[in-house]
Amino acid sequence: MNAAPGDGAASSHGAHGRPPTRAEKWAAFKESPFLPALVLVFILALAAGLFAGSYTYTMADPTPRRIPTAVVGDVGTGDGRAFVAGMEEALNASLALTRYATYAEAREAVDEQEEFAILRTGGDAVELEVAGASGASVAQVLAETGAEVGRRTGATVMIRDIKPLQEGDPRGLALFYISLAAVIIGFVGAIQLSVHARALNPAERIAFTVAYALLGAFAIAAVVDWLLGALDLPFTESWLILALTMFTSGMVFTMFNTLIGRWAMLPTWGLMVLLGNPSSGGAVSWPLLPSVLGHIGQWLPPGASVNAQHTAVYFEGHQHLFPFLVLAGWALVACTVFGVYRHRHPGGRDRVPAHAAAPAGA
Repeated sequence: MNAAPGDGAASSHGAHGRPPTRAEKWAAFKESPFLPALVLVFILALAAGLFAGSYTYTMADPTPRRIPTAVVGDVGTGDGRAFVAGMEEALNASLALTRYATYAEAREAVDEQEEFAILRTGGDAVELEVAGASGASVAQVLAETGAEVGRRTGATVMIRDIKPLQEGDPRGLALFYISLAAVIIGFVGAIQLSVHARALNPAERIAFTVAYALLGAFAIAAVVDWLLGALDLPFTESWLILALTMFTSGMVFTMFNTLIGRWAMLPTWGLMVLLGNPSSGGAVSWPLLPSVLGHIGQWLPPGASVNAQHTAVYFEGHQHLFPFLVLAGWALVACTVFGVYRHRHPGGRDRVPAHAAAPAGA
């Protein structure tokens, strides 16, 4: 008996001829490249808003919260008392005054970056000494407020900058920018190694991270100092600080890439750029930052890098160990996580057992 025309087509298509169910559509969508692409659209939109918001929140309207100020002499009477009261009122009582017996002790505290200004009285005048290198934004706020309070109270106020910024960096932003470059190129380099050199084994990946950190940091320092002349750097120290920053940033991405794979850029960007850079004190000094950010920033790689670089350039002989411990700590944690969970890191070369490589029939 011959089959009727069309019977073969119906039987050959069978279930494949029916419309897919919602579950089947969703399963197909999850396996397609459209799901991660759609997720990225929303993530990038959120990241753009957070990026703009984090920098605007910290930098658009910096407000004095606590400005450590050294006091030498008696400012409890006369013009000194009126001036201090006027400054505290104008700055919303944000001066943190510490008395020093001598000017030399106060100046040493400024060099150690424990104080941002020195206030002293001499005869009929009040002297306000600011330190632009300790923070251009803080020095500007103190100088402008001091001049205004002097006019309002009738006190004779002498204002001078005892630690000025270099001529090529009048706003004090160059150190922030070179540290930012080291941070961003650091994790971008790690991303590129993951894309273009996936077959690197853990030790090789760390070695190449060290290599591009050293070479990249040298390039940053050479361009800023030798080529542009924007800063007069203590070259070797600045170079090594930038290299440690770049290596740490690269290994932080590698750590997250080991733990969560292809979405590693999210926590790296959030930690290093959205949180770390605005709170680093590079663009806005920490006394003008929201207090929580000011404290957190010192414990993150961008803040540690800015602090170490800042001291190396402007406070020679007064370098602190803390920022180096922060950078080294993050690098050590990242390398340890990468070493322990390296089997989860995408990439690397498969090791073929010796017996598996033997010729057939051997």
